[in-house]
Amino acid sequence: MRLTRFSAWMPLLLLIAAIGACWLFAARYEQSARTEFLADQREDAITQTRARLRLLESELQKFRLIPVVLGEYPDLHEALRSGHVGMALNDKLALLADKTGAAAIFILNASGRTIAASNARKPDSFVGQDYSFRPYYQLGWRKGGGEYFALGTVSRRPGLYLSRRVENAEGPIGVIVVKVEFDAIERAWADRRAWTFVADQNGILLLSSDPVRRFFALRPVPGALRGRIQRALQFGGAPLTPIGMQMRPDGSARMRDGSEAMSASLSVPVAGWRLYYVTPIGEGLASVRQRARIATILFAALLALLGVAVGWTIVRRRRAARYRERLEREVALRTEALGHEMEARTLADRRYRQAREELAHANRLGTLGTVSAGVAHEINQPVATIRTFAENAELFLQRDRPDKASANLREIIAMTDRIGSITAQLRRYARRGVGEVGPVPLIQAMEGVRVLVADRFRNAGVRLTLPDPDPALTVRAGRIRLEQVLVNLLHNALDAVAGREDAWVAVDLADHGDRLCIDVRDSGPGIDPALRDELFVPFATSKPGGLGLGLHIARDIMVEFGGTLDLVADAPHTVFRMTLVKA
Repeated sequence: MRLTRFSAWMPLLLLIAAIGACWLFAARYEQSARTEFLADQREDAITQTRARLRLLESELQKFRLIPVVLGEYPDLHEALRSGHVGMALNDKLALLADKTGAAAIFILNASGRTIAASNARKPDSFVGQDYSFRPYYQLGWRKGGGEYFALGTVSRRPGLYLSRRVENAEGPIGVIVVKVEFDAIERAWADRRAWTFVADQNGILLLSSDPVRRFFALRPVPGALRGRIQRALQFGGAPLTPIGMQMRPDGSARMRDGSEAMSASLSVPVAGWRLYYVTPIGEGLASVRQRARIATILFAALLALLGVAVGWTIVRRRRAARYRERLEREVALRTEALGHEMEARTLADRRYRQAREELAHANRLGTLGTVSAGVAHEINQPVATIRTFAENAELFLQRDRPDKASANLREIIAMTDRIGSITAQLRRYARRGVGEVGPVPLIQAMEGVRVLVADRFRNAGVRLTLPDPDPALTVRAGRIRLEQVLVNLLHNALDAVAGREDAWVAVDLADHGDRLCIDVRDSGPGIDPALRDELFVPFATSKPGGLGLGLHIARDIMVEFGGTLDLVADAPHTVFRMTLVKA
């Protein structure tokens, strides 16, 4: 009775199970697709942010050189000293501003009044204007230089003011100011879909590919800060309204209108500035959901087909069961007649099994013979040498020459050590796995590196210092590839110090809790700052004939280990730092 009731409920239970399976599949598939989509969008946003940052950095670097060059002009020093300025100096400033693209270049005397300007011949000339209240003058006069973003008091156009103090033998005599406007940069950033902007330390948008959003704020501006900004006339009467964008830790963001976006940000080489790149992802997420619905429909169809197949299988099994019962009755009648045939089959099966086992045993012996032959080939020469030394020792003993016999015995011991080294190398080669990552004793890796690079350093006459780690210290890595990274860095260091007097290369360890830092430093001339941003870029190299792949591959290996590989920029020597997770 119970079995009959269960069979009656079976179709409904199967339907509920199928619906649950479809719902679970849809949820997991959509989550997986969404995660993959967001990861791709995040990587693309980071790439785009770096490209836009490089453009801004190159523009800033160009204008930062102008005050330095102007500070060497003799006629500028004379004008500040005497207070008399001819139009020739103004024309020079105008020509320099035109050639460099600077919005304005002007000279302030000790009291903060403009004595010369690139726009001296224009109606909106700065000459005679008092800018002593402006922070860029105060930074330049008191601290030697500064950078300040604000609206121009005359032009009402926003820009970055770069100031530098001018001095003579008697002390400070004035300030050079260069105003940089970023209209060209903002136009270059313009994108039909994405939005790029720069915010200062207060979260106020200074530059924007969408000019309408300039001088908005990432977050509400406190009243006291708002008052200071308005008194300094930094942004005129801008209300500093929050843009209403909510940024999440994973890089995703929600805009004021509720749409989804992906963001990335990087520091700008101006105090407190940060560059942001925001791109909408609402359409992409909708596409992910659409794909999830299609996949769910296909999965449901597959389940339906599977249900049909199961039903058809059940029907077949029932028919087969009835046929089997009939067949068993017929077999029972012929059992006695087939007894001898079954015994013969059993005997044949036993012989087959025995032959199969013998074949498997022969195969194992063949494999063992191949390995033995390889080992015998490797140790054949040391064994022959041992026999020769043993025969010589016997002759020396017969001739009462124990000292010679002892020397031969020592050579025999050395040969046995060599055989042990050969077999150890064979075992290590047999265990080698390219993609394996696990606990690796650091002392073993250091010993392997020492063997690989010691001869080259000795031949080059370069002092190499390697640490002796604690035998119990292990890191998460693959030994062979860890040695590969260390050897690559040591070879690069050796190339950097080649031909220098008292050259040295050192490897240092630093324990930081769950992580271990390995620093490779050298006494070389250091790395050109212009090349630092391209050190780990594939095919970027300063070596004649180099491919530029070594550091890129080394960093990829370290990332696979869960660690990092970076250049320590502020170190007194060239230092590459490997960070590994302790196992």
